[in-house]
Amino acid sequence: MSDFAVELRGVSKAFDGKVVLDAVDLSVRKGEVLVILGGSGTGKSVTLRHMNGLTHPDSGEVLVEGVEVSRLAEEDLVPVRRKVGMLFQMGALFDSMTVFENVAFALWEHTKMTEAEVDARVREVLGFVNLGPDVLTLLPSSLSGGMKKRVSLARTIALKPDVLLYDEPTTGLDPVTAMTINRLIVDLNSRLATTSVVVTHDIASALFVADRIAFLERGRFVFVGSPDEARRSEVAALRAFLAAEEESGPRETAAP
Repeated sequence: MSDFAVELRGVSKAFDGKVVLDAVDLSVRKGEVLVILGGSGTGKSVTLRHMNGLTHPDSGEVLVEGVEVSRLAEEDLVPVRRKVGMLFQMGALFDSMTVFENVAFALWEHTKMTEAEVDARVREVLGFVNLGPDVLTLLPSSLSGGMKKRVSLARTIALKPDVLLYDEPTTGLDPVTAMTINRLIVDLNSRLATTSVVVTHDIASALFVADRIAFLERGRFVFVGSPDEARRSEVAALRAFLAAEEESGPRETAAP
C-alpha cells in the first residue's frame, strides 16, 4: 500500500489553450490536512477535481491509494468517488429534498442498508457536524449558509470516505461561522481517521487547519511545507499573498 492517499505525478491541464496546471507533482500524506493556497484562477479547484476524477489530466497520472485513476471510465470511477468525498463550494444540495433526503441519498444509491440503518446513519453524521433531528425535515431554502455547509459535509461523510476534498469551505461565511467549519474539518479528520485536502484563499482558515500548505502559482506548486515554514518562506509570491490577505478588509458574509 502507498504511504500517500493521493498523488499527482506530472499532471498537466489546459482549457482553451490556456495552461492551468503545468506538469505538477503533489503528494498528500495519509491522515494529514493539506491546504492548497493560491490566487483566483490559479488552478486550485482544478487540482482538487483531478483527485476524484471530475477532471482528467491532459498528461500525467493521478493515484488514489496507489491506484492510477486518471484514465478510468466513468463507471469505474464510482468506487473511487466513494473513497474520495467532496464538499463543493456552494454545497450542491438538492433543493427539492429535505435535509434527511439529501444526506440519505448516497446511502440509498450506493449501499444495501435498511431504512432503519439509513435513518441511524443520517442522524449520526448530522451529529458529527453539530446538527440535531430538528433539521431533518427542513428544505435547503430554510437553512442559513453555515447550516447548508454542515449538511453538505454530513452528506459527504455519510459513505465513510477515506479522503475528504473541500472546495472553498468558508467562502461567504462570517468569521464565527467560518471558524466553526474550520474546527469541523480538523475534528472530522481526526475522529474519522481521514485525509483532507482543502482549497482556499482564506489565510486564517489555512493556517488554522493545515498540517501542510501547498502554494500554487502559474500552474506550478512553488512551495509545499508546514504553516510555520510558509510564514518564513522566501518564495516572493507566497510572501506577497500572505501579506495581502492579512491586510485585507472584512469579507462579505452569510448568516451562520
